[in-house]
Amino acid sequence: MAKLVGYANFKRSNPMTDRFDMRAFHHVEFLCGDAQTTAARWSYALGMPLVARSDLSTGNTRFASHVIGSGSIRFVFTAPTSSSDALDDAHPSVTTTPRAMREYVARHGLSAVAVAIHVEDAREAFERAVAGGAKPAMPPRTTPADGGCVVSEVLLHADGDALLRFVSGASADGATGFLPGYAPTGAALDETYGFVRLDHVVSNVAQLLPAVDYLIKAVGLHQFAEFTAEDVGTPFSGLNSMVLASNNESVLLPLNEPTTGSARKSQIQTYLEQHDGPGVQHIAIKTDDIFATAELCDELGILADRDDQGVLLQIFTKPIGDRATLFLEVIQRIGCDEGGAVEQKGGCGGFGKGNFHELFRAIEELETRAGINTAASPPRPSAGA
Repeated sequence: MAKLVGYANFKRSNPMTDRFDMRAFHHVEFLCGDAQTTAARWSYALGMPLVARSDLSTGNTRFASHVIGSGSIRFVFTAPTSSSDALDDAHPSVTTTPRAMREYVARHGLSAVAVAIHVEDAREAFERAVAGGAKPAMPPRTTPADGGCVVSEVLLHADGDALLRFVSGASADGATGFLPGYAPTGAALDETYGFVRLDHVVSNVAQLLPAVDYLIKAVGLHQFAEFTAEDVGTPFSGLNSMVLASNNESVLLPLNEPTTGSARKSQIQTYLEQHDGPGVQHIAIKTDDIFATAELCDELGILADRDDQGVLLQIFTKPIGDRATLFLEVIQRIGCDEGGAVEQKGGCGGFGKGNFHELFRAIEELETRAGINTAASPPRPSAGA
């Protein structure tokens, strides 16, 4: 089992242990109550145009799904428009029935239902992940047209309902806007605000080490970084965190757990309560010029940190929806580009202990003002204790 040793004692290495070929993040899908409205809000705020859709205008009477994008980023917003409990073969990438969508939104609110990874072979990825202990969610589904797109899914967390989705096939490269079953809008992906790709996707779980072991055994990810309450916490609350990475370190999946016995609830605990279980806490989107992206950088307070490989610049939004759960991060990594000859190395600049502490402190202050982090009773010990 993985073991926490703290930021100062952790030694980064890459044992190249992926169980199958993982290329990069492909998309993140969110379930919500109204896909068109939610997508329009995010499109306006992030400068990402609508690139594909599946709804009444395309003959889909079961659900509405709108895709916005910039660079290689694809955010998918889906809402049920029927109560059907059957899947639709015309949409292989949508593997949740409308009835299950309703139940998911009722439980979690606006939430990331699936983190999708572009893999060499989604069928092989599913088989090897399940053989490694992953809990299966959807066996491979294939669309013969458009290059034979294959989609499969396992649970992202063994005790949760979010999905780790595998996507492969010629039509999975986004050339037509998105996957089969979606109508492209023809919008240009000109990176209006400078967003180029997804950097990392962070989950909150009740117990860190079992969640880490689950993903390491199922997918083969390796430990990239870690932090404890002593590294990033405040005098009032804390967390433990591990960052997992693929061989090419382009797929970065950090996980956080709450620590206990403090004057206030850990913000990870308040997330678990607000979200009603484990799930995606925040998504980092990469820019090559955070100052141009944020513009009001002095007022917004861009955080800077570095490690032996490069510099890390970050800024975070407040919670996006009605619940104190999901938020976004804008990130720039400087260095590790080998003189600009090749694409920058994944994870360049690490994860910034100082930045992490400032984020934790800011969220703690927000939750204290909202009155949702009072430690009412002593919780059970954490997995990292």
